[in-house]
Amino acid sequence: MSIRSFDGHSPALASGVYVDEQAMVGGRVEIGADSSVWPMSVVRGDVNDIRIGARTNIQDGSVLHVTHDSEFAPGGQPLIVGDEVTVGHKVVLHACTVEDRCLIGMGAVVLDGAIIRAGAMVGAGALVTPGKELDGGYLYVGSPVRRLRELTEKEKAFLEYSAEHYVRLKDRWMS
Repeated sequence: MSIRSFDGHSPALASGVYVDEQAMVGGRVEIGADSSVWPMSVVRGDVNDIRIGARTNIQDGSVLHVTHDSEFAPGGQPLIVGDEVTVGHKVVLHACTVEDRCLIGMGAVVLDGAIIRAGAMVGAGALVTPGKELDGGYLYVGSPVRRLRELTEKEKAFLEYSAEHYVRLKDRWMS
């Protein structure tokens, strides 16, 4: 795995974290217990903090980054990803907040200052524009993203299942 220090900051990985050898995690990054970062993903906390919760999976080819302090973004903007979040293949999360038990579909892009509330599902290929706030319990699709409908009970159960599945899968990879 490629765990890199940058500018005096080293990533902090809790117990049971899996970072694939073809992924890169660097700088001001904290990853919670039993989370996973899959091949070709980049988690680059070079100019601000990235915090990823427990039992969260960052799937193949995803890019996670932050915004630096400047006159255009006073204080900069960290990236916060909660517990039991599924981040699908080739997702971009940039300086946003994704609360607990969300699913971010393959190829989605979530930009600076956006907030995805707990229990939301963002469809594949969606674009969440800067500063947009999405309520939990709904499916969001499109570019730019729009609320499509309330999640079904089965979809809500899938949010938890997906997190559990990826914990089991990373355990198999670590054995």
